[in-house]
Amino acid sequence: MQVRYRWTALQVTTVFSVVFLLLGFWSPFFFLGLLLTAPLLLLGGYDLLQKKHSLPRNFPILGRFRYLIEAFGPALHQYVVESNKDGAPFNRDLRSLIYQRSKDIEGKKPFGTELNVYASDYLWLNHSMAPKSKSQELRLDIGGPECSRPYNASIYNISAMSFGSLSGNAIMALNRGAKKGNFFHTTGEGGISRYHRMPGGDLNWQIGSGYFGCRDKAGNFDPDAFADQSADEQVKMVEIKISQGAKPGHGGILPGEKVTAEIAEARGVPIGTDCVSPAAHPAFSTPLELLEFIARLRKLSGGKPVGFKICIGHPWEFLGVCKAMLETEIYPDFIVVDGAEGGTGAAPLEFTDRIGFPLKEGLLIVHNALVGIGVRDKIRIGVSGKVVTGISIAGMAALGADFVNTARGFMFSLGCIQAQMCHSNHCPVGVATQNADLQKALDVADKSERVYHFQRNTIRALKEVIQAAGFDHPSQLEPGHIYQRQGPTEVHSYADVYHFLKPGEILAGTDNSRFKKFWDIASANSFSPDLSRTGI
Repeated sequence: MQVRYRWTALQVTTVFSVVFLLLGFWSPFFFLGLLLTAPLLLLGGYDLLQKKHSLPRNFPILGRFRYLIEAFGPALHQYVVESNKDGAPFNRDLRSLIYQRSKDIEGKKPFGTELNVYASDYLWLNHSMAPKSKSQELRLDIGGPECSRPYNASIYNISAMSFGSLSGNAIMALNRGAKKGNFFHTTGEGGISRYHRMPGGDLNWQIGSGYFGCRDKAGNFDPDAFADQSADEQVKMVEIKISQGAKPGHGGILPGEKVTAEIAEARGVPIGTDCVSPAAHPAFSTPLELLEFIARLRKLSGGKPVGFKICIGHPWEFLGVCKAMLETEIYPDFIVVDGAEGGTGAAPLEFTDRIGFPLKEGLLIVHNALVGIGVRDKIRIGVSGKVVTGISIAGMAALGADFVNTARGFMFSLGCIQAQMCHSNHCPVGVATQNADLQKALDVADKSERVYHFQRNTIRALKEVIQAAGFDHPSQLEPGHIYQRQGPTEVHSYADVYHFLKPGEILAGTDNSRFKKFWDIASANSFSPDLSRTGI
């Protein structure tokens, strides 16, 4: 939908209504035309006044065609999408599930599974003959040995989406929902905006390579600005963004013409000046320096949990960080693993599709490495990247994740329809735009309730799943509880499919997997491998 056509249907309807009305005085026959245009005119007026649906509010009458298409079922919708190269393909069932949970509608499905249980990628969790009737509260403490102010977090939270990428109304709705549901909201690397602060929900302050909100005039890290921002009680944790799954190692730029007064205020940059995020962090260039930076931020924040987010690339680089942990005895309080399948407002095609480890494989590298060097109990592991259902959270827990963040799920709860116009400033539902008129359609009060309901109902679904498996917390799930079909006649559990290290196995030198080769060439003093020691 083009923004310039947003009023067209209402305007045309109004014109025809006036014409039919005037001509009706000349010939009563023309009054019959009002039988068609008057209901449409009333519908358009209702669309402008209602607050539950952003699309028809921004596109009166015209926006209703989306619901008409969906009402005719998946076949027609898929035809429309495939016929329109500018369309937005999506998993209709999954998005419908998110919408149901956001609207607090009980998600029941008649007639049994429609999945192909013999497909090579079919996955399931085995249930117990002695299921539990209740489960623990699904929360956990984040904070390692050096953290004096640990944070008690939900295991399901909002992943990083910056103000600037999202509208002010979208940020407020997310934070307001997080406050009501008592889960945290990751800011994104665009700084802490007024829209994050107004609702008062818990924040995980993400700091990227541009150091927005804690930078000096030259764009370098400013410890005084960081200490001032992190002292706010609303900031519960600090997350250093090393890389994100959709465009790892890429960096970015927000052109000066898009840097409004509000964005400049949040990021600590001049209005109208290009906002640059370098591909690499200026504050550190080695694994040892990364850990020293973490320790510095923890001290400046008054002892709050500090960790980092990473899409795993070269395994020896992360193992170099592990060697630096052992050498310095400095440990991040948490590590968030992002998968290459993660989303973003805009990125080159090659980066979104072909750069970085997918989530499962990245999580396995991080979990195994920390187990293998004997420090897994000191560090929490989070994951992000298309994890939007109770069963998918359970699958991540079985592979070693302690908590899960999602952006996509909460985007849908705000009313995102995957128009794929995030980079254009023309988001038709007011989620990913700074256009003041378009974002007005996103009603903060209504959408914050949907954010709250989506998180609460997903947690409820997760509880039901783990209870059915005979457990009362996801941390009790093991790789052997998740099964996956490997072919028409073969079934294996995660324990069979993936390699898992034993505690301290890397240090003991008993690991004969590929980890040993990566460990041998990893260095605490450099992200580059020491290829003189062994081959990859």
